[in-house]
Amino acid sequence: LCMLAGAVVVFSMCTVPQALAIFWFHAGEISLNCCISQVFFLTSTFMSESGILLVMAFDRYIAICYPLRYTTILTHALIGKISLTIFLRSFCTVVSIIFLLKRLTFCKSNILPHTVCEHIGWAKFSCDDIRVNIWYGFFVLMLTIALYVFLIIVSYVLILCAVFSIPSRDARHKALNTCGSHVCVIILFYGPGIFSVLTQRFGRHISPHIHILLANVCTLAPPVLNP
Repeated sequence: LCMLAGAVVVFSMCTVPQALAIFWFHAGEISLNCCISQVFFLTSTFMSESGILLVMAFDRYIAICYPLRYTTILTHALIGKISLTIFLRSFCTVVSIIFLLKRLTFCKSNILPHTVCEHIGWAKFSCDDIRVNIWYGFFVLMLTIALYVFLIIVSYVLILCAVFSIPSRDARHKALNTCGSHVCVIILFYGPGIFSVLTQRFGRHISPHIHILLANVCTLAPPVLNP
């Protein structure tokens, strides 16, 4: 929970101050280095939070399926190693993205369509071939976010199988209640992002400022509503 709270705070600090500066003070300029820093922290925090949600799913699985062995399986040392692995994986992945961005030459429009700097959206302003950026972005998406979502679904299938094998109705209800807040966090984290991607993909007739507003809401809503 501490890791999740920290990731949410960092994610908010990467996006909200810049958006408020644009809306309140019309501060519509950002330097190249600041934009790179924003891409780094935004992407690494997003990936870290995805990993934390996966670990929380594993935590719920152990708590429900092996309650008597919970403290012996999830020791402080194991939690520390898992945390370090999540952050190192995110760091190494995002460093490659920064390297791919730094190699590009930007000669097109210098007006970013959104209030935050984003990898592919920014790379499109380059005069160079960005196919490596696109494929690496797809590779990262598949091997991190898609993999994490798949493993979360697998853990909850195992949890549901274990819960519905419990003969006591009260015990089943209690076990399901322990997963309620985690499921809410998962929906809040992935739901707005999926909605934003779908509106960008299929809502081409929608005005650009609506897309920008939706993107900002999707960035702001999960941290605000996170239980």
